Amino acid sequence: MAALRVPRNCHFWNCLLFLLLNHASSVFCYQYKVGDLASWNVPSSSNPDVYIKWSKNQTFKIGDSLFFLYPPSQDSVIQVTKESYRTCNLKDPILYLNNGNSLFNITAPGNIFFISGAKGHCQNSQKLQVFVAGGNGSAGYDDGADIPIASAPAAAAAGPSSNDFGSIPSQHSSSPSLKTPISAVSAAILALIVSSCI
Repeated sequence: MAALRVPRNCHFWNCLLFLLLNHASSVFCYQYKVGDLASWNVPSSSNPDVYIKWSKNQTFKIGDSLFFLYPPSQDSVIQVTKESYRTCNLKDPILYLNNGNSLFNITAPGNIFFISGAKGHCQNSQKLQVFVAGGNGSAGYDDGADIPIASAPAAAAAGPSSNDFGSIPSQHSSSPSLKTPISAVSAAILALIVSSCI
């Protein structure tokens, strides 16, 4: 009988593949479709806390991404401070996204706040807070941010003026998916390399 001969360099690739797959759960980065809804929009009156509930049920990590899908002629996404989140203040955003397929890459731990850029949408609960764990003793999701400030309704009722956004920072964009593991592509490529050795 003939013995099966495996080239020496394939042992290295097999070991590397085993280690990669063994530790894959700790290196996966995900792309989350915000709210797991058809689009980023005003929540229904029957589920006004949809974004709060969704965010609290996720575990976000540095390297993950948030995907906001919406009609660009009807909405936008604004990253804001905690204070602007609580008051639905559209002025001076940290980041302004308006292409309809907006991807926000998480690069730091802590709480991150987003509101809709469309007039009146934030006041109708179209806003999102995410907590990103960082291992540095961060407190967690800021429940206090979801409690509106008493003076917020008066300011919100006035709505934005024609120049409320200030300067528009650069945008991120990418193709959409729903909680897609990014390192799965790397594992698939490595598996193809290994299979070609044999």
